[in-house]
Amino acid sequence: MNTKYSDLIDQTYYFPQEEFTLDDNELKFHGIDLMELVQKYGAPLKFNYLPKISDNIQRAKKWFAGAIEKHNYKGSYNYCYCTKSSHFEHVLNEALKNDIHIETSSAFDINIVENLKAKGKITNDTYVLCNGFKRDQYIENIARLLNNGHKNCIPIIDNYEEIDLLSQSIEGKYPIGIRIASEEEPKFEFYTSRLGIGYKNIVPFYNRKIKENKQVELKMLHFFINTGIRDTAYYWNELIKCLKVYVALKRVCPTLDSLNIGGGFPVKNSLHFEYDYEYMVDEIINQIKLVCEDAEVDVPNIFTEFGSFTVGESGGAIYEILYQKQQNDREKWNMINSSFITTLPDTWAISKKFVMLAINRWNEEYERVLLGGLTCDSDDYYNSEQNVNAIYLPKYKKEKPLYIGFFNTGAYQETIGGYGGLHHCLIPQPKHILIDKDENGNITTELFSEQQNAEDMLKILGYKNGN
Repeated sequence: MNTKYSDLIDQTYYFPQEEFTLDDNELKFHGIDLMELVQKYGAPLKFNYLPKISDNIQRAKKWFAGAIEKHNYKGSYNYCYCTKSSHFEHVLNEALKNDIHIETSSAFDINIVENLKAKGKITNDTYVLCNGFKRDQYIENIARLLNNGHKNCIPIIDNYEEIDLLSQSIEGKYPIGIRIASEEEPKFEFYTSRLGIGYKNIVPFYNRKIKENKQVELKMLHFFINTGIRDTAYYWNELIKCLKVYVALKRVCPTLDSLNIGGGFPVKNSLHFEYDYEYMVDEIINQIKLVCEDAEVDVPNIFTEFGSFTVGESGGAIYEILYQKQQNDREKWNMINSSFITTLPDTWAISKKFVMLAINRWNEEYERVLLGGLTCDSDDYYNSEQNVNAIYLPKYKKEKPLYIGFFNTGAYQETIGGYGGLHHCLIPQPKHILIDKDENGNITTELFSEQQNAEDMLKILGYKNGN
């Protein structure tokens, strides 16, 4: 009988895959010896494999360049990184090696931009697209960036008051964009996104607030839907509606020359994952060109704001199975030495699934289990894999440690989990490792941060030494 864990994976998925291989019954990720990583740093740990960031950026650039050439598209393409996906310096440093631009969402993003400028990582030629609802500090920081000569900073107008607020602080003429409030997918709880200005209101808003305003120049229309870029009737319908707004706006606003189609490329969340990125890019470029040609207006320059796609597949987390609890005839709980709520909060908040695989012991028999975290919260668990209604792992043996990995976790998990702060039940933040390649292609590792200790938490909580 095929009862080994390796047999199960082989029967269930196409394996090995580009990033996952097996060596002496132990899992490797992009050639990284994960058990060696565990032996060197211990578990639990989080890591970022930095070369994957550049790899995904270059893939997207290649797809857009190919589609632009194929369709003889006259506009340019600009790749922006959505910083809220991961604000870490090591992420921005890697991303900015690839001649990209920046999209921000709140006030302190601008401080990061200024820090990167001071270090020569970006210049005044770098586009900084400022999304989000803007008040006080964000307005002040955008104004400071523009007033200090960063003319490619483009505030994307989210509501009717923002132009007046920005104009009070910005000296001279400045560019703006407008975000469309897209209609949500029919099954969504709301009909219209809370972000941006409604389709029907954009041209009237332009005529009322921008057309005769000598201080602002409308350059960009921004479009994004919550479900991302997917080959569905809903997505294509929303894109066409957006393009009709672009055409109507272009006819009355000659300075409009760019369309920002936002982010939304999916991240691999299963070994069954399939998505034709190249086809989607090709069809988006084709649709934009067809609509503009039919309306006899110039095609726009294209901007994207890929966040999760940029950084998501660089991240991972490794845990050790501490103990197994047989709670009834059917349920075996494998307890990890950390918490899902605190280290992979999307598994708890939105029931998100990541690629999950055993790191070692692939040549041993498997069993069906549930995975539980260390907090006393009943929701601290992970109970099924994407496309499989259960979790199977090598059988728990107290004398033979078992390690498991969650992969493609690089977007949002650290910031949503409150990196470096307090966590539920005071479960500590794990060690964080940066993985790179040197000039000879050899894997290198670096400890970015130690696991939190009691002193770190007591300081945050206000406890004083000796008191």
